Formats: sequence, structure tokens, C-alpha cells
Amino acid sequence: MSASRPAAAAWPAAGAPADYVLGHVRAVLPGRVLDEARIVVRDGLIAEVGPHPSGAGCDLDGRGAMCLPGLVDVHSDALARELHPRPGAAVPVGFAIRSAEARLLAAGITTAYHGVAFQSQSPVGLPIGSPRASEIAASIDERVHAGAAAAGTSILHRVDVRCPDGLAALEERIAANPGRVLVVSHEDHTPGQGQYADPASMRRWLVAGEGMGEAEAAAHVERLRADRDDRLDLRDQALERLGELARAGRIRLFGHDPASNAEIDELADRGGAVAEFPTTMEAARRARRRGLVVVAGAPNALRGGSHAGNVSASELVAAGFVDALASDYLPGAQLAAAVRLARLGLCTLPEAIGLIGSGPCRAVGLDDRGEITAGRRADLVVADLHGEWPLVHEVLRSSLSDAAATARTPPRGP
Repeated sequence: MSASRPAAAAWPAAGAPADYVLGHVRAVLPGRVLDEARIVVRDGLIAEVGPHPSGAGCDLDGRGAMCLPGLVDVHSDALARELHPRPGAAVPVGFAIRSAEARLLAAGITTAYHGVAFQSQSPVGLPIGSPRASEIAASIDERVHAGAAAAGTSILHRVDVRCPDGLAALEERIAANPGRVLVVSHEDHTPGQGQYADPASMRRWLVAGEGMGEAEAAAHVERLRADRDDRLDLRDQALERLGELARAGRIRLFGHDPASNAEIDELADRGGAVAEFPTTMEAARRARRRGLVVVAGAPNALRGGSHAGNVSASELVAAGFVDALASDYLPGAQLAAAVRLARLGLCTLPEAIGLIGSGPCRAVGLDDRGEITAGRRADLVVADLHGEWPLVHEVLRSSLSDAAATARTPPRGP
């Protein structure tokens, strides 16, 4: 790509300016691809999208590359991995947040919801340790309030419904943020259900990922099942309270790893809006019938199957049961998975891009981004989709801060 302006008006090193013209790109629009397109940006918003007029100049020449809306990721574990790059090796929270943002931006993700665990144990029942969720959330809030020109940063509040202190920590967070609608995902990783419907999958994870011996892993899984079976009352109380908060409009509720019609019906009845990572075709089909937004894992779609033996995300897409793909544990998987799905003929390219743009926006209640249309935030990605794997050339995040956008148009989501 090349800048067509003279050196005196060169492209700023700090990022995209408030006003510019991106030309000669193939723009992926809702429902179609516009070849030889021009996108005019004014005050951080898309002002015009159309064919590039013959002989007209531009500030940035895409030279035929694809232009996509900035990717929106509603479930990212990138921050958790940055906080603890190795077991026992924690890094400062502020550094981890900035490092995670850099990784996300490099993958084309301009809006990310970091999964923050409001619970004391990891999904496989091991202590999470420091820093506490409240400290992480406070640091993320500081970045948002500062209007940082980095990946749009938000929080997916992950609550283990059998954790005695998780709901209390969430209640404190809600009380400290009056007027905001927090995105919350309730989960229950008890072996024998959900993601670990086959307890052997958790045992394998503990051996391969945590270095446990076979006997130690088996004993740990059995202790975890027994311990969590003693917390059924706590689970029921937590789900009841989350339902109250969802129906009152205080939170936007996700249900993590639903596996059956009954679980989907319970989620919908308690006010849930999103079925996150359904583990069976049955659950995804029911979620569609109940009007829930369905989020699947991009790594699952990229790999062609679930690492835990659950339903294939590609099969769900082919059946028309997926609205959004989340990066989960691999930021680069979002764009790569979308391109793979389109190449396999499971959906069109605009539909695939919708799974990482407008679809995630519906999941969290955002209506100001996710598509290349006039009036949306100018979060744009210029990429090469011709090779075996997509290559991101430029990420142009809107100069309009999240705080300024909120002042202009109060969002439905957080």
C-alpha cells in the first residue's frame, strides 16, 4: 500500500487520523463484495462507501487488497495468557493488558471482550491465584476511560455458578457501575457435563496441560465432581440471581457450554441472550428456535473440530446455527476460521465476515461497528486473503474514542 499525499501530510505513525480516504480496495460489505471500492472517513466514522471514482486520489491506496470491518471478539482468553505466560510467572496487570491488545490488533481485532474470571478456580478446578478479578477489571476500566487508541477493550465477566465468592464479586462490580449493562457468562465446568461431558477429556487436559500424572489427574477429577455435587444449592441460587439481573436489564447474560434442549430453555427463560459455545447440535438448534444469539469457537472451526470432543463449529455453521465466532484461546483464529469456512463453501465470504463482525456485535448489544456501512465506526482491516492463510496488512481503528462514541450515542451494551 502507499500514501498518495505529499510528505508534508504523511500518514501519522500513531494511527489513523480522524479524516482520510481509503481507496482501491475490495470491500466486504453486508451481503456482497464491492470491487475497486473507496471508503471515506470523517471524524472517525464511515461517511461514504462506494465505487472508487476514476482518477480520484486517496490518502491510503489498498492496491486491490480486501477491506473488512474491524473484528469483534466477545470471548478472548488472550489477557489471561498474558497475565501468566508461564505457571508461576505473573507479569504486571497493566503490561499484560497492553500486550494482549497488541496481539489482538495484529490479528485484526479492534474490539475485544476479555474473559475475566470472577471465581477462585480455573475451569479444571485449579486455583487461579492473583491478580484478583476486581484488580484486572479496574485496570481495564482505566484503559477505557483514558480513551486509549488500542483495541476496544471490554470485559466478559465469567462466573462459575458453584463458586461461593464469584457472584458476590460480580455484585460489587455491578454496584460500582450504575447505568452500565455488564456482559456476564455463567459457566459450570463440573466433569461429566458441558465442555467436559466426558470426564476423560479433563483428565487428558490435566496431564497434557498441567503436567499431572495419570493417577493424580484421575483423583483430581473425582474430587472435583464430589466437591461440586455438594454445591448444588449454591448453583441454583446463583442462576436465580443472574436471571433476576438479566431480566432487570443490569446484565447481558451468556450461557456457557449448553448441551441440551433443557439447558437452552432454562437459559432463555432466565433472561439469557446468548448461547456461548454450545457443545451439541441439539443445543444449537434449540438456541436458534428460542431466539438466542449463538457464539461458536473460532479455533474449533479452524481446526475442523472440537479439542474436547464436542460438536464441530463448522457443522453448526453449515446448519445455519451460528451467529458469531469468538477467538477463545487463539486471537488469530477468528479471521483464519472465517476464510476457511467460506473456502469450504459452508457460507459466503460476506456471511463469514459477518460471523466476526456484525454477529458478535449482536451478541453484546453493540450497533455502532461490525460492518462497513455509512455511520459506523471506522474500524477497518486491510488484509490479503489469497494465500493459504490470511495476512493482515493494516488495522485502522477509529480515532473516535469509546468515551466519545458513548457521549454521541449511548450503546445498548457495555
